[in-house]
Amino acid sequence: MSTAVIRPVTEADHAAIVALWEAAVRATHDFLTEADIVFFRGFLPGIFGHLNVQVAELEGRVAGFVGISERHIEALFVHPSLHQRGIGRQLLDAVVSSDPRVPWTVDVNEQNPGATHFYERYGFVRIGRSELDASGRPFPLLHLVLRR
Repeated sequence: MSTAVIRPVTEADHAAIVALWEAAVRATHDFLTEADIVFFRGFLPGIFGHLNVQVAELEGRVAGFVGISERHIEALFVHPSLHQRGIGRQLLDAVVSSDPRVPWTVDVNEQNPGATHFYERYGFVRIGRSELDASGRPFPLLHLVLRR
C-alpha cells in the first residue's frame, strides 16, 4: 500500500485532476463513447466551486481525488497506473472520518463493476437503482450507502 497525503484541492491541481479523471474514465468506463467523455469532462471545472474536493498526493503528484457534497460522494477517481495501491481507500477513510456519525452515500455506474466491488469491499451496500444517470443519460446507477 502506498501512503498518500490527503489534502484540500488547490487551483494548481485543477489541470492535473482533469487529466487524471480522463485517464481513469478511459481505463474503467468502456461503455462511454468519445462524445460522452467530452460531455462529462465539461462538468469538471464546475466541481471545484460546488464540492468539497480532497486530493491524494503521492510523490509530489496528484494520484487521486474525491469530491463530496454533504454526505454524498459525488466523484472518486484514482489514476489507473495507481489502482490497487490503497489510494482510493485512503480517500474514503478521509471522507468518512470527517463525519462518521451519518451514513455516507454514493452512486456508481452499473457498467463499472470494479467501482461497485471497491465500494462494497469498503462496506457500502446497494439500496436502489436508477435507469438513468443524473444527466438523464442511459447509464444505470446503483445507489449505495455505507453500513458500518
